[in-house]
Amino acid sequence: MSTTSLPVPDHSSRLREALLAAAFTADGLLDLLGAPAYAALARSETVPALRATRGTGALETLTRLFLLQCAVPHERARAALPLEECLADGWVVRDGDEIRAAVDVRPYGGPEGQDWFIVSDLGCAVGGAGGAGGQGEGVVLGVGGASTTLAGITVRRPVASALDLGTGSGIQALHAAQHATRVTATDLNPRALVFTRLTLALSGAMEADLREGSLFEPVGSDTYDLIVSNPPFVISPGARLTYRDGGMGGDDLCRTLVSQAGDRLNDGGYAQFLANWQHVEGEDWQERLRSWVPRGCDAWIVQREVQDVTQYAELWLRDSGDHRADPARYAARYDAWLDEFEARKTNAVGFGWITLRKSGSERPSIVTEEWAHPVEQPLGNSVRAHFDRQEYLRARDDAALLADHFVLAPEVMQEQVGLPGAEDPEHVVLRQNRGMRRATKVDTVGAGFAGACDGSLSAGQILDAIAQLLGEDPVRLRDRTPQALRLLIDEGFLEPAAR
Repeated sequence: MSTTSLPVPDHSSRLREALLAAAFTADGLLDLLGAPAYAALARSETVPALRATRGTGALETLTRLFLLQCAVPHERARAALPLEECLADGWVVRDGDEIRAAVDVRPYGGPEGQDWFIVSDLGCAVGGAGGAGGQGEGVVLGVGGASTTLAGITVRRPVASALDLGTGSGIQALHAAQHATRVTATDLNPRALVFTRLTLALSGAMEADLREGSLFEPVGSDTYDLIVSNPPFVISPGARLTYRDGGMGGDDLCRTLVSQAGDRLNDGGYAQFLANWQHVEGEDWQERLRSWVPRGCDAWIVQREVQDVTQYAELWLRDSGDHRADPARYAARYDAWLDEFEARKTNAVGFGWITLRKSGSERPSIVTEEWAHPVEQPLGNSVRAHFDRQEYLRARDDAALLADHFVLAPEVMQEQVGLPGAEDPEHVVLRQNRGMRRATKVDTVGAGFAGACDGSLSAGQILDAIAQLLGEDPVRLRDRTPQALRLLIDEGFLEPAAR
């Protein structure tokens, strides 16, 4: 697929003005289509949206043209667009007496209410891939669940430099442009770099430094304060589809990204990836991933989902549209996937997030966990707070910990569970209502300690008071409590008090 037929952004500001004037925005679409039709688009179902756009207004015209890929009459297009500029720049093409879109344009709401637009290949803005593999190996996708997940977990803070590695249609670069002085975006697919340029221009964002190439090769020895990547992480036999298949054996692409990221990070910088990894017979997946972490980096690895090899193969065969192909060819490709897994002794595949922070510590914090429960996005602040807590705990021995003052995190609630009318609860649960939404059961001492953490007394003073109330030896209580206290801090239930 060539880059020569793609639009140029020369008059993108005029097109952007027309889109905004017509309310062709995330909010405007929801108002026009209604919640059921809007949700149906995420399932690649367009009939409800087509019914809702039978009018002749500018918003209906733009929705049919750019999102639903329907041809619209020439005069309707002229009324909604700066048509001559759009034709000259290649956003649309003339088809007899009608106008057709050359690319997908999807409204996308930024985290602070910005009106952005993601530009992708035709047929790839609605419902993610939706069998996009049938369009060719160089296809560039629009917004999908993986894109929004990575954007939500990324640490957002002002930085001098950010790298979006494997940029695709430029979603991560667009987010990074809001808080980075300089953004570099790379991709092996030259068409992706064109789409990233279009996405940034049409969204009114600053230009990025666009570089073609694989992995870290395009950036040489450059270093960054933030690296983000939604890479082609699918573990597959071969590299048929550039947007999803990494072209390396097994999970080697994700391992290479993670292991090489440390040398490209500035001190205190973050690298954040989505990834797939193999569950290999006879190996512990957590230990396997811990071996990926580069020296001098703290890491937080969260496994969100695990699929057995048959589920995994079926998922990605549907993604590429193979389930609609000749049954014999489908069976042959399915068989090839299972052969690949069998050869690698892989019985399942995990999906999740990997975050690194360049700490330079000789005692790095590497946390691996399985967390399939619901979370509340955006999680960027929670991710940053996790690493801050690891740094805090690493710097304090038990004596220093007991001398510090703490407060209960704002989102934490205490629940008492027991039979109605009982004098005492059976147990007490601390529950986070935001972020990772963790919950932990605590004993009488833990519940009393958490309830008393308002920052006025040190941890040691609170324990002494509890020991007196319970008739316990305060020295023994101080000796056995720090481990539990570290866990409550580690998981974000308690925070050091600002003093």
